[in-house]
Amino acid sequence: MIDNRIEELTATLRGLDDAAHIDLIRTLEDLKSACAAAQAKITAELDNARDKSVGAEVALARRESPHRGGRHLGFARAMQEMPNTLALLEAGELNEWRATLLVQETACLSRDDRATIDRELCSDAATLAGLGDRAISATARARAAELDPAALVRRARRAVGDRHVSIRPAPDTMTYVTALLPVADGVAVWANLKRDADNLVGTGQAGDRTRGQVMADLLVERVTGVETVAPQPVTVNVAISDEALFGDGETPAHVDGYGDIPAAIARNWILHASDDDVAELRRVYANPGTGALTSLESVARCFPKGLARFIDLRDRACRTPWCDAPIRHRDHIKAHDDGGPTSEFNGAGLCAACNYAKQADGWQAEPIRASLHTYQLTTPTGHTYQSTAPPLPRPARKRIAPRRFEFDIIWAA
Repeated sequence: MIDNRIEELTATLRGLDDAAHIDLIRTLEDLKSACAAAQAKITAELDNARDKSVGAEVALARRESPHRGGRHLGFARAMQEMPNTLALLEAGELNEWRATLLVQETACLSRDDRATIDRELCSDAATLAGLGDRAISATARARAAELDPAALVRRARRAVGDRHVSIRPAPDTMTYVTALLPVADGVAVWANLKRDADNLVGTGQAGDRTRGQVMADLLVERVTGVETVAPQPVTVNVAISDEALFGDGETPAHVDGYGDIPAAIARNWILHASDDDVAELRRVYANPGTGALTSLESVARCFPKGLARFIDLRDRACRTPWCDAPIRHRDHIKAHDDGGPTSEFNGAGLCAACNYAKQADGWQAEPIRASLHTYQLTTPTGHTYQSTAPPLPRPARKRIAPRRFEFDIIWAA
């Protein structure tokens, strides 16, 4: 049905002038907002009917991670307290993100104070008309500070507990290392790096590096204690096929904690490893036809260290569909209490949120025999989703003479 409507919409585009195209873009944007409002209403109704694991099931239905599912559930609950905001969203006067900003800025307030801001800012669409994301956030935050300044102080104190450092992949084999810090600490870190980088650039000691490059290099040096020009001590798990490592194969290698990288880059890492690096080769067996890891068996209740490492290498990230969070738990797909064995076939790597959601009433999971490790997840409403492990780099079908490398790698053969 959706495909037919898309075809009908595409057909209406033929012969339109530029003004009509713009009008249609605006209409579709209004429709997206109205759909977001409808999703919030439906989610709230589902939440009222059930008291557990709603966020996880909403995430699957919306093809999102469980974290995003929890945010959608929180948004739906907030909309019940902010009817004017919901009305603007439904009318297309606010998009879903800007409505979310209003929810975030009023989250620390009492129900009555939140209702006051909802009424003052959203009862008339003209109040927020033309305001961008920052302006909307600032307006709501300022009014919240007037209504209950103590609540904002308490919120700021709690936020300090959320400080953390995270890493995620960036294009071209780069990474984003992000630190969430209290504002004073964050500004101090940035100002310190900028001051010293300006000094190096101003005195000509930076060479051909830009100020941003110098700041990045200083950050690495101060965190690791090693100058960026010196060889870096490296402990990296790389899953790479023997053909790509020892021959000229181009099957991408997989870096644990990052993702796939071109085989040539992985070979370059290995070829240029310093003499002080400790090499450790672990053979991980993959099926030449599918790239699936071969099975291991265990009779233990808890996954032993070797089997846990096996599951981590095979699954790479949380196996719940649309969730790419890091693996925190190695879980029995079919519960141990229901006779599920502690084995590669019945094990899956999950993040904590997905594992806890799966334990709620009405959730079921079963492993499925397939070329690549697969299991089926059934939600309390009877919807089913399948998860298939990504294939490893496939090993060569012909013997390749090995070379000696100094590097810590994991390779498939």
